[in-house]
Amino acid sequence: MNRLKELRVSKNLLQKDIAKILNIGQTGYSKYETGAIDLPTDVLIFLAKYYNVSIDYILMLTDDPTPYKKSIVQE
Repeated sequence: MNRLKELRVSKNLLQKDIAKILNIGQTGYSKYETGAIDLPTDVLIFLAKYYNVSIDYILMLTDDPTPYKKSIVQE
């Protein structure tokens, strides 16, 4: 089970539910979950914010789901 599916199932959502939120078809979203196509950066960022996890967690680079703290860049 990949992270996208794990996160979706943990919220009791169907693929069609997330697809609707992303304004794409269920088949397109299914391809994200199966890895048939790569997640576009904007979708990856949206899903990390939606599930309140880090991008690294979604990409399975870490097992820590804690999202990153926003940094403030001072000029």
